[in-house]
Amino acid sequence: MKKSRFIVFGITVVTIFAIIAASFGSVKDGMKMGLDLQGGFEILYEVSPLEGKDMPDMSAVAESVNKRVDVLGVNEPEITVEGNNRIRVQLAGVKNADQARRVISSTANLTFRDVNDNLLMDASVLKEGSASVGYDEYGNPLVNLKLADQKKFYEVTKEVASKSEGENLMVAWLDFDEKTDSYAKEANAENPKFISAARVQEGINSTSAQISGNFTKEEAKELSDLINSGSLPVKMTEIYSDSVTADYGTDAFSVTMFAGAVGIGLIMLFMILYYRLLGVISAVTIAAYVFVVFVLYNLMGAVFTLSGIAALVLGVGMAVDSNILTFERIRDALYSGRSVRTAFYEGSSKSFITIFDAQVTTFISALILFEFGKGSVKGFATMLMVSTITTLLLIVFIAKFLLKQLVESGWLDDKRSWFGVKESNIPDVSKGQERFYFGRFKGFDFVGKAKYFIFTSLAVLVIGAGCMTFNGVKGNGIFNFGIDFTSGTKITVQSDTPIDKSTLNNQLKDLGIQANSIKINGENNQNATVFVKDAIKTEKMDTVKAELKKTYKHDVNENTVTPVIGKELVQNAVLISILAWIGVMIYISVRFKWDYALSGIVALVHDVFIILAFCAIFRLEVNTEIIAVMLAIIGYSINNSIVVFDRIRDQVKERRHETLNAVTYREIVNVALQNTATRSILSTFTTVLPVICLLGFGSNAIFTFCLALCIGLLAGAGSSLFIAAQLWYQIRVHEKPKKAKKHKPRKKEEKEEMIVPGLNDF
Repeated sequence: MKKSRFIVFGITVVTIFAIIAASFGSVKDGMKMGLDLQGGFEILYEVSPLEGKDMPDMSAVAESVNKRVDVLGVNEPEITVEGNNRIRVQLAGVKNADQARRVISSTANLTFRDVNDNLLMDASVLKEGSASVGYDEYGNPLVNLKLADQKKFYEVTKEVASKSEGENLMVAWLDFDEKTDSYAKEANAENPKFISAARVQEGINSTSAQISGNFTKEEAKELSDLINSGSLPVKMTEIYSDSVTADYGTDAFSVTMFAGAVGIGLIMLFMILYYRLLGVISAVTIAAYVFVVFVLYNLMGAVFTLSGIAALVLGVGMAVDSNILTFERIRDALYSGRSVRTAFYEGSSKSFITIFDAQVTTFISALILFEFGKGSVKGFATMLMVSTITTLLLIVFIAKFLLKQLVESGWLDDKRSWFGVKESNIPDVSKGQERFYFGRFKGFDFVGKAKYFIFTSLAVLVIGAGCMTFNGVKGNGIFNFGIDFTSGTKITVQSDTPIDKSTLNNQLKDLGIQANSIKINGENNQNATVFVKDAIKTEKMDTVKAELKKTYKHDVNENTVTPVIGKELVQNAVLISILAWIGVMIYISVRFKWDYALSGIVALVHDVFIILAFCAIFRLEVNTEIIAVMLAIIGYSINNSIVVFDRIRDQVKERRHETLNAVTYREIVNVALQNTATRSILSTFTTVLPVICLLGFGSNAIFTFCLALCIGLLAGAGSSLFIAAQLWYQIRVHEKPKKAKKHKPRKKEEKEEMIVPGLNDF
């Protein structure tokens, strides 16, 4: 036995866990929480040019908005330009949504006018960035200004001072509207829109000036910061907003992380029990995989969201699937009578290309999702892309490296049972025995049994279509579209005590609000989410928020979606799905053939329709996260199909010297499925297991997401076995029978490796 190899294995494992333990604290501290975890505010603005001016470059607008965000003191804001005239602003940690709106959308166009609203001068007379907070002789806050054009300021103030009493006022305005604003209208208002109206007794010939009013220190600071940020050269119209409370996000994060940890722990335990030594190696690589994903996410500056955590858990399941592919190939070689060493190299070699194809198709789906998705969908896609790359670079090679050290050490030469195989099922080729164990599914007629799965799927689809028709006729909509896809308002209520659903509903009715649905969630039922079908006017919404705050003693947040946004989201969802299908189909056509690609795509479409059917039957909310589920299933389902196609292709190559007809094609499909069924079941189980944990222990915020994901995973596993392969079979059967290729004799006859005790240990 080569002890050096064994020592390398031990040192590698210890080093992995030492790095994880030493870096865990810094990695945790470096995590950036998204809106749904930390709480905060998100606004989507439509940008239009000011009257009489051209549309500026959107990058310049984004820079101006960024200066405004600095006024709020927000760390790591997300400011994204979307298209030619939209800007999305995400402010994690912001608690005062009204202040955020006021500061961001304000053009901060400072002007000085007379009592008749005539323009006297604008901010060009001031030095850029010179505004600061000061105090008068009574300790009242004011704003100090330094002048860039002292002469003009003197001439203007001298002219104003020459006017009669009551007319000698210089009114400072921020964002004066020529059409609606006037001094006469605002002069007697309790909270006038103008900043101040200073009486000018004489011309001011100084290098500085002051704006005074009934300011608080915070208001004076905000005004000075806005002036320093400069004028915003555009008009920004809010078309979408979303608020998430911090308490709700923290609770959701804690329970979701716990559920994810339980799921990953159960996967590790199952792999160890089923694959024994291979399972131990899998557990080590899973731990390293999760750690590296978190490190990469931190290095990228990416934001963790609830859907991103769900994608991580899904990624763990898919990473484990890569191990299962390799392990099943190794076990298959052992059952053929190969030595441990030969089985290791044969299994690793045959599984890699399958793993590569599977991860690439998932990456294609995730890339399309990232490119065209929005919000939480984009976060889900980011995590999924990181997961696929990490699987290829880490899971495959680390697992192979660790196992290679043990295999090359010679320690495992006579320990085939440590691979989770039965010694009694391994032939003794030295005595001329041939393989006799082909797995639990040997002889199972998958082609013949496919009709039962297809019948069940058709029944689900018909019931789903019936529910869609019934609800459509009743006027409830064919789907229970979430606020993401329809115009409406989402109101989030917090309380220190449990919220009663009926009490809240009655209070809303008294305020003239008809709630479509009310969901009670959070710890001890202290949070409520109210969905209203129609958009609520600002004045009415202010009243509702004020009354609910009186009752529940917490600020109330709202999220409004316009019909324009809803329409765009639906179009975007359809586009994403079609592009994903096209991308996957092109790749499979290149790697395999068109009939494989067509069969795989039909299976994917089936999986998507099954998810939609369940949404229709159980009236699950259809939102952007459901789109993320469908895209994830596209990637996952094709993984399973590719594994099956890979075995089918192997069988076709082995029979290239035979005339292929309906009988042989049926046998090819059945043998391929018999060889992959165990792997498909195990892979589905290890992927579904953490999702079930998220369903049982995770946040209510992602319950629908996880339920749809679970349905899609089960549908994807079934479709790869009973639809993709069966359709390929039907296509080939209806082709003209292919004649056998002429067999060219080999120069040297290849001999099967014989296991002879004492000889194969070197």
